[in-house]
Amino acid sequence: MDDKPLPTYHGQRAQRSSSRSLAFKGLLAAVLLVVGPLTYFSNTVVDLSNKHSSSPSVPINAQAIINKCKALDVLPGPPKDFGKRKESDRFEPGTKPVLIRNATIWTGRDDGKEVLKGDVLLAHGVVKSVGDADVAELAEYADVVTVDAEGAWVTPGIVDAHSHMGVDSAPELEGAEDTNSFKGLTLPWLRSLDGLNTHDDAYRLSISGGVTTANILPGSADAIGGQAFTIKLRPTKERTPTSKLLEPPFSLNATAGEDAERPRWRQMKHACGENPSRVYDGTRMDTQWAFRNAYETARKLKVEQDEYCSKAVAGRWTDLGAFPENLQWEALIDVLRGRVKVHNHCYEAVDLDNMVRLTNEFKFSIAAFHHAHETYLVPDLLKKAYGGPPAIALFATNARYKREAYRGSEFAPKILTDNGLKVVMKSDHPVLNSRFLLNEAQQAHYYGLSEHLALSSVISTPATILGYDHRIGFLNKGYDADIVIWDSHPLQIGATPKQVYIDGIPQLKKPHVNSKPSRLQKSPQTPDFKVEIKETLEHDGLPPLVVYKAKADVVIFKNVSSLHVREGTKVKEVFDVTRPNALGENGDGVYKVTDVVVENGNVVCVGVKEDCLKTYETPSSVIINLERGSISPALVSFGSPLALNHIDQEASANDGRIVDVLTSSNSGLLGPGPLIRAVDGLLFETRDALLGYRAGVTVGVTAPTGGSFIQGLSTAFDTGAPHKLSNNAVLQQVTALHVGLLPSSPSVSTQIAALRNLLKGESQGDLGKYFKLVAEGEIPLVIDVHSADVISTVIELKKEVDSRLSGGRKTQFTLVGANEAHLIAKEIGAAGIGVILNPARPYPEDWKSQRILPGPPLSAETSATLLRKHNVTVGLGILEQWQARSTRFDVAWTALDSNGRITKTEAIELVTANLEQLLGVRKPNLDLVAVKRGSLHDFEGQVVGIISSRQRGVNLI
Repeated sequence: MDDKPLPTYHGQRAQRSSSRSLAFKGLLAAVLLVVGPLTYFSNTVVDLSNKHSSSPSVPINAQAIINKCKALDVLPGPPKDFGKRKESDRFEPGTKPVLIRNATIWTGRDDGKEVLKGDVLLAHGVVKSVGDADVAELAEYADVVTVDAEGAWVTPGIVDAHSHMGVDSAPELEGAEDTNSFKGLTLPWLRSLDGLNTHDDAYRLSISGGVTTANILPGSADAIGGQAFTIKLRPTKERTPTSKLLEPPFSLNATAGEDAERPRWRQMKHACGENPSRVYDGTRMDTQWAFRNAYETARKLKVEQDEYCSKAVAGRWTDLGAFPENLQWEALIDVLRGRVKVHNHCYEAVDLDNMVRLTNEFKFSIAAFHHAHETYLVPDLLKKAYGGPPAIALFATNARYKREAYRGSEFAPKILTDNGLKVVMKSDHPVLNSRFLLNEAQQAHYYGLSEHLALSSVISTPATILGYDHRIGFLNKGYDADIVIWDSHPLQIGATPKQVYIDGIPQLKKPHVNSKPSRLQKSPQTPDFKVEIKETLEHDGLPPLVVYKAKADVVIFKNVSSLHVREGTKVKEVFDVTRPNALGENGDGVYKVTDVVVENGNVVCVGVKEDCLKTYETPSSVIINLERGSISPALVSFGSPLALNHIDQEASANDGRIVDVLTSSNSGLLGPGPLIRAVDGLLFETRDALLGYRAGVTVGVTAPTGGSFIQGLSTAFDTGAPHKLSNNAVLQQVTALHVGLLPSSPSVSTQIAALRNLLKGESQGDLGKYFKLVAEGEIPLVIDVHSADVISTVIELKKEVDSRLSGGRKTQFTLVGANEAHLIAKEIGAAGIGVILNPARPYPEDWKSQRILPGPPLSAETSATLLRKHNVTVGLGILEQWQARSTRFDVAWTALDSNGRITKTEAIELVTANLEQLLGVRKPNLDLVAVKRGSLHDFEGQVVGIISSRQRGVNLI
């Protein structure tokens, strides 16, 4: 990942685009003037008679030299007859032909706008036809396997332009981490292929999300991190890294392709800004000089080569010597020759400007700026890059984790495409699990990127900028047979593959396919964010996020299609006319909408006009038309350092990390048994908290950060509060005691021993006080743990503590993380232990969290469904604070993955009542969220107001 905490820098936040170099036009003109048509740029036979020399000294390998010179500036691309191929170079003999019938086909053509109804025929690893299958052609394939898509959406496979899969592997182990070198700032000679682990658990998982191709980049610790390689994710018979490669450069094998008419594209990683500066304890000035010095070295070698070739093609062989080349710098020379796609991790305007100037100084192009959080602020600058504007590879909402990312905007994809620039959504895997790369496109679409460009951003556009648009990224005859059949429209929440084909080979064995509602078979009608986009640009990426209170005591919401409210520890459906057979359906099948009246933050009337408005409507009432929208409970966020950080990686902008009592000794100033309280470090009006509030998350529960064992005391707070002393800003000073049982030093068994002693009362001060409250069942003990083995020990420990309690009392244990909890779901339920799944969709990050239950299409059950089946109270958490705003979408996603086993109200409880219970929040959050044109939990609804009884009013957004 590019932006893991130091010292590991991968690809977590970066950027780039492509264009052919014009560097040789001047040289070409000069050579033509000197030697006429007999040059290495000509198709004529070169004169080897040495008539220009006084003595015959033509080397025996003269023709080979001429051929080498002739090939130097040939730009990469497919052979002329590539489109006529009948079989893929990656075809696995024995693979049966496949006919996909009755499909809704997104081809990628016409800028992503073309959609066909019909069939797709795959054979010999390529697409044979798209649309109506030719009867005569079908007759050639007697063993064809026919798949009835039943109208399902079919697309080309997803292409991830920025991944570290295989070099930053799952589970993460020291021996399998090959993302970065720390041997110098400029290392163009390094190759990600040389560290590619074929045993990464992520290959299978990402395929199950529709990803078929990934560009594997080195990390961003260095200014020039090395060469990247593009791979297909499917397992091969050879089981080698090389066999995964898509169009490997001919230079990988000295005998392969030396007579090819055109070379193949190479890929390279650059990085500027914070990462290389911090790794090498330097500044941007140092990094930029390192770039210039490296490119000057390459430029000089290139000039030597060109001068050598000029003499050779002119027949001046005397004392010519050997062709000047250098293995360390040859790849960077190829950049100058326009034969490499440069992928540039680059965030801020200052760095983007530096790199644009560098391209013009040394005459090379950049394929794409990656991460590129400020590109939307400087589109005209990007157009000044040599060779044309780079593409921009972005996250959808991942921002503010460091200073460079602070001005990142969810509206960047829309703004950039409006300025004529190409946009790619990428994962930076494992920063974001590339299994869900499609979700980046979905969010980009929600925030304004058009439907066709959103789909293109993870399929056709990355294929194009990588230089492989002649074979992947589109459904064309002769293209690679990389196909995904989806269970719903790809831009809908939770869209999941029913089958994935790579090189014509089905990748999912007995896939678990859920039935999706018909409304999810079309693209969502997303909100109009024109005002928000305008404000974003006016405020240099930092628009004001504060909300304002409605001036009237009475606010009337008209045309409401559903209302859900909190009722004790549950969520209650008051009405929902969007459900089939719901109350309110007229005889003609048209659902009636209704009005909801709010007074001083409380719902006081629900009904049609004559029921409510007569009593409550006055000239001063505020009336808001939700246009068949909804009102539902506000959400709770937990799991990240929300409201403890403005910027994660900026020490001055956050509360800082606490001292771990197991690994550090304190000075005694904190007293015996110190215990840190998150409430003392709360920071209000952080952008992530305010963005969460505007997305319906009105309560945050946060624990101190930094302690791997004793983590401290969590607190509950209002995410929209202006400061700590404002009314109801802090809702509960202490909610729970948090500990971690994670792989670290000292051992997990040492941590368990310490926890056992603490629960026995073997401590003083705050530690003793709060562990006594835990042992007496007064507050929850929240345990950060993944391993099923460690969870088993926790269950035994709880039994031991409970056996000392009288009067039927029990301790309250809550597990957080819990990737492997499903393995002992029955035992967890019997022990009365709750679980907060974090992340909501699991990833096998380390050895003790690798045995995940992946969910559809790899498993019918999810951790949420299996745990609930055994009466476990389940909540959903987030890992990073920027994710708070997307909590709303986790609700629908979890319900859809459950295939009806989790209802809408039960799904809402996962991030409301259940979290409160599991974290010891005593007073329920009664806030409601008003949403226009949809619900809080789909890609159509836009939050317009927060109804708050504790604030005695409605806050308008």
